[in-house]
Amino acid sequence: MADQAPKAGAISFIASDAAEAQEARTRFQSLYGNAEPQGATHIVALGGDGFMLQTLHRFMNSGKPIYGMNCGTVGFLMNEYRSDGLPERLRRAETTTLRPLAMTAWDERDKPHYAQAFNEVSVLRQSYQAAHLRILIDGKVRLAELVCDGLLVSTPAGSTAYNLSAHGPIVPINAPLLALTPISPFRPRLWRGALLPDQATVRIEVLEPAKRPVNAVADHTEIKSVVAVETRQDGQNEALIMFDPDHSWDERILAEQFRY
Repeated sequence: MADQAPKAGAISFIASDAAEAQEARTRFQSLYGNAEPQGATHIVALGGDGFMLQTLHRFMNSGKPIYGMNCGTVGFLMNEYRSDGLPERLRRAETTTLRPLAMTAWDERDKPHYAQAFNEVSVLRQSYQAAHLRILIDGKVRLAELVCDGLLVSTPAGSTAYNLSAHGPIVPINAPLLALTPISPFRPRLWRGALLPDQATVRIEVLEPAKRPVNAVADHTEIKSVVAVETRQDGQNEALIMFDPDHSWDERILAEQFRY
């Protein structure tokens, strides 16, 4: 049986396990009711950025816009928490389409593993030994050997997360770019990464995987002891995220770049 069309203005409230988020959900339900997700026109996610990432994966390709409110410790993907005036905020909010990265990672038995990431795909050393990596872009070797703690490929949405902590560039949300950022590079010491077209395919090959084991991570999915990882933008899948116009993604990107 086909799903019923959502009622106009029906809101579904979901919350992380944090006490603050659960209390907020109870408050919102008393004010606005609570529709089942499949019958809602909007999803309101209460929590932090980690919970928003989970929600983006959960409602990928549903066509339902997700409006987050910060009830966590980090909230770059979230709007300011306020319980009043929510229907008007939803009407005024700006919707942005996010496309994930598609990751294929091959383990030591050459078995492929698949995952998607709205923030970043990263490869990280598994032990005290530094990782030795080879980087290919669209099949061409661009860096024959990188000695580092890790390497990440970030979307614009993820550029203010782990990527920024690793001193990668902040990328405007609608820019057709990916950030390729090393984590604690040792050799070549002066290489600070690259900006790539979002249609590029990034292949990372692990040199000496038995001696220098590496894990691959796509948002919350981790694959241990990989020998190679390929990442590209996933053009078949998308999620919708909403921001208040006076606290838009573009404004926060600019503000973040002028912090001191």
